Amino acid sequence: MADIKFGLDTFGDLPTNDHGELLSYAEALREVVAEAVLADKLGVDVISLGEHHREEFAISSPETVLAGIATQTQRITLSTGVTVLSSDDPIRVFERFATLDALSNGRAQVMLGRGSFTESFPLFGYDLQDYDALFEEKIAMFAKILEEGKLNWPGGEFTQKIDNLDIFPKTASGKLDTWVGVGGSPESIIRAARYGFPVILAIIGGDPARFKPYVELYKRAAAQLNTPILPMAMHSHGFIADTQEEAVEMAFKNIKKAFDKIGVTRGWAPMSREHFENEIKNGSFYVGTPEFVAQRIAKSIQTLGVERFDLVYGAGEQPVSARQHMIELYANEVIPRVRELLAEANNED
Repeated sequence: MADIKFGLDTFGDLPTNDHGELLSYAEALREVVAEAVLADKLGVDVISLGEHHREEFAISSPETVLAGIATQTQRITLSTGVTVLSSDDPIRVFERFATLDALSNGRAQVMLGRGSFTESFPLFGYDLQDYDALFEEKIAMFAKILEEGKLNWPGGEFTQKIDNLDIFPKTASGKLDTWVGVGGSPESIIRAARYGFPVILAIIGGDPARFKPYVELYKRAAAQLNTPILPMAMHSHGFIADTQEEAVEMAFKNIKKAFDKIGVTRGWAPMSREHFENEIKNGSFYVGTPEFVAQRIAKSIQTLGVERFDLVYGAGEQPVSARQHMIELYANEVIPRVRELLAEANNED
């Protein structure tokens, strides 16, 4: 198996301090920067920041936060998780990330998505009835922009006509690192293969093995479309602590709170303790001691054959100290242990 990369994802949930007091948006944003600096220092490969426009999240402009992180880090890849291209302008997205790429000496990565949250659509004047059509047209335009030559674009229902105009700045490499985030749609997998984008699977519940057909579909589609078969990745929620009990109790309290609030608008039933614990044992919550979490991550990587795993951390109102300690455990104990487990499995094969 290829060298596996490990990342951390955060949506910028508002955390608490050790007295249980909720941090302000400004404090939460500075905390994300501090956590990314810590992750960089400890050798984590990627930090991904989500874009949301809801009261419980501080990050609505991830590339701005990533630019701040860029000035204080040396090696960590600076990604989004995701950039909602459907409610944005493809040219402006490219300009912002090309700027971030320059500031970070080539470490920028944009992850495009339709957006599992829909608040950005009415906020920026888009109709949710156009949810699929917006992304299809805009990702086609973005793929053309990535060529970094003079842009000729016919325009469409949602994009402007461009006649032989240049876009600046250019990236030093000539190719902005671009991924597509997929939540489980076969059409999204095929679209990513068609444009030659690597895929990250957003797995937020259920047995990760159910995503195996999507991995296979991507490879088949790329082969048939004569596009490169690129690395695939996955991300899922989790929490790591020194003891299993501490991890489970902290995660249940905060992940349940976050999921239940979202569920009010999605029609989800409140998360039960039984459901939560089943997700820990057999599903897509990576919660527990470093050894327990490492075993689960290694199994998922082997099952799906992905080449990158991102742990979504900080869901709910987890205390700042717990979030920072989790990053330390992930970097110092979980990642090395996962590498050991995968090496052992490869030697047995």
